[in-house]
Amino acid sequence: MFPGVHAATTPDKIAVVMAGSGRSLTYRELDDASAALAKAWHDLGLRPGDVVAMFSDNALECLTVYWAALRSGLYITAINRHLAPAESAYIVTDSGAKVLMASAGIAAQAEAIRALLPEVSHAFAFGGEIAGYGSMEELIAAAGSERLADQPRGADMLYSSGTTGRPKGIKPPLLGIQVDQPGDPITGLAGMAFKLGPEDVYLSPAPVYHAAPLKWCSAVHAYGGTVVMMEKFGAAELLSAVERFGVTVTQVVPTMFVRMLQLPEDQRRSYDVSSLRLAIHAAAPCPPEVKDAMIDWLGPILVEYYSSTEANGLTLITTPEWQAHRGSVGRSMLGPAHICDDDGNELEVGEVGTVYFEREVRPFEYHNDPEKTKEAEHPVHSSWTTVGDLGRLDEDGYLYLTDRKAFMIISGGVNIYPQEVEDVLIMHPAVHDVAVVGLPDPEMGEQVKAVVQVRPGVETSDALAAELIEYVRERVAHYKAPRTLDFVDDLPRTPTGKLLKRTIVDTYLSAAAR
Repeated sequence: MFPGVHAATTPDKIAVVMAGSGRSLTYRELDDASAALAKAWHDLGLRPGDVVAMFSDNALECLTVYWAALRSGLYITAINRHLAPAESAYIVTDSGAKVLMASAGIAAQAEAIRALLPEVSHAFAFGGEIAGYGSMEELIAAAGSERLADQPRGADMLYSSGTTGRPKGIKPPLLGIQVDQPGDPITGLAGMAFKLGPEDVYLSPAPVYHAAPLKWCSAVHAYGGTVVMMEKFGAAELLSAVERFGVTVTQVVPTMFVRMLQLPEDQRRSYDVSSLRLAIHAAAPCPPEVKDAMIDWLGPILVEYYSSTEANGLTLITTPEWQAHRGSVGRSMLGPAHICDDDGNELEVGEVGTVYFEREVRPFEYHNDPEKTKEAEHPVHSSWTTVGDLGRLDEDGYLYLTDRKAFMIISGGVNIYPQEVEDVLIMHPAVHDVAVVGLPDPEMGEQVKAVVQVRPGVETSDALAAELIEYVRERVAHYKAPRTLDFVDDLPRTPTGKLLKRTIVDTYLSAAAR
């Protein structure tokens, strides 16, 4: 289902409301606006399979743009608003987007991106004016009330940075169904596993450009519930929103659990959160002690899942299951999980190897990168795919993750790839060699640590460390920059030049243990 179904039966029901401002859209308003926008894009020449890029803060209009794409067979590429303009422009260009939609809430950034994209002929702003952009509101008004007769279901094509530092578009196949037909596996799972229904009020505290918030909001709309979108996360603000809106379901990253637990206990417990029936978490490992504390507070309503932007697989575990299989991320819900060695041989129960998920058809491809797409396939079974995570299965089929792909850093639920930061730092005239690693952080899960070997004759100092960190912040998104930077005389490399990152990480962990 989709908003149009509920617009016909409950037109005045709130489909989405902003937690801070109170701005809202009913199902009728969301359906009318998204249908008109889909018609307007069609009049501009867009056809199924084309791409629309969206650059936005958390705003109501994001879901209008999203549903306009999903009801016209288009791909929607939501862009991380914290990327540098050149990084964002690269994604727009690489995706082949024919239209760029942007929020006036981040107008300065949107103007900078637009200046780098002269080849994109159609750009529209929502929520206000942006220089170089037309008005989405005027575009919708000009489209009139006529609707497209054919409404094939589109999909998201989101970008996840590769280990080379260049973002890669993750392109799922279009399903070949109409938008109001069943068949989307993620939406189906939301109903089956989480029992979403029209009575649910879902709180979305995370940035809407991420895969999970987008897909969760669309699933809630498929089942006729109400989405409450936070402008930005705050621990007290989240708890207040649960109380004010009677929230029944929310999804968070473990860092948000930590922030809530850090509130003074009397403040934390002053909010009435009894309406919650599900507190879902994903995107990063959750320390068992944090999870225990949340269960003690909220009760056995925590549900954890493990998936990826590629959505090649999904595991799920409830609170009682987790307490019986402590540390697990659950059993597979989208097809059998397999643990294999480097040659693709399936391993025994309890042995650690690469995690593959088996599907009937290939669930995704990396846009413009057939080599990376091939690398994600099992050597023998092409319908088994991996994102490179390592883990093991127990005798009951529960998955335990033991490492993450290529030393990727997950800080506050956000993926950070060290190579991208290393590529920036190595260009500084004072730097001879550099390694960027993730180290445990009690609040963020992991923090970014840079380890630098300077060039001969360069004096190390706290001032130089600060200069190098700022150098990175000027060139990539701020959240990717190292929180701390250390100097060393030499970095461990093999005779062939391969950097031994595990050695570096182990050195820090050993020092911390001592």
